[in-house]
Amino acid sequence: MKIVVVGGTGMIGSKLVDALAGRSLEIEIASPSRGVDTVTGEGLAEALSSAQVVVDVSNSSTFDQDVALAFFEASGRNLLAAEEAAGVQHHVVLSAVGTDRLPDSGYFRAKMMQETIVRRANLPYTIVRSTPFFEYINGIVGAAAQGDAIRISPALIQPIAGDDVALALRDVVLGRAQNCALEIVGPDRFRLDDLARQILAANEDPRQIITDSQALYFGAVLREDTLIPGDHPRLAPTRFEDWLRLYVAQSLAPAN
Repeated sequence: MKIVVVGGTGMIGSKLVDALAGRSLEIEIASPSRGVDTVTGEGLAEALSSAQVVVDVSNSSTFDQDVALAFFEASGRNLLAAEEAAGVQHHVVLSAVGTDRLPDSGYFRAKMMQETIVRRANLPYTIVRSTPFFEYINGIVGAAAQGDAIRISPALIQPIAGDDVALALRDVVLGRAQNCALEIVGPDRFRLDDLARQILAANEDPRQIITDSQALYFGAVLREDTLIPGDHPRLAPTRFEDWLRLYVAQSLAPAN
């Protein structure tokens, strides 16, 4: 079976490629650095030739509304059209828990557009909605910084390790199309501002976290439950405290 991983050189994409290794599979990595550009369509036909499954873990280069909308619309339409022409049997796309509940965020509106394009295409599909990755908590904190103060919402969050996202995607890719959205989440629930404090402490960052229920999360105000899953998510095994311990150990390790 041939599987094409769009965005296969990124963090989740490279982990997924590793998770699929060791099986009797043909893995094609599709990214601009490999000569495949989903926005322009360059190299798509060749990459998708004889493919049975395509998994899209690509992302916009920024969270800017206009850039994200342009990326997900062009990429989604080009990719699905090329898949239909190639006879692809299953399209898997990585999305985010809460995408349908954050219309005030331009980035999440763009992700919702991506999902809509997938749902309307004439292809079997599975949408995998993930909560924020442990590895991206630093970015969430950085995006909320205002000088030495960081305003963070106390909304609930159930983040997940990137490795666990890759393993969940592997299982979906090797299974049958569900023609619906599935949710994958970490095992523990936190307040976002408390999680931010843990990351700052791990980084020995002296900046202050200010709890603010009106603080923006990528352009939108969060409700209590915006970022947490519904009733039947797939629970990943890795606990944040274990990941954080390894993160600190790696940051303290001497460079080779």
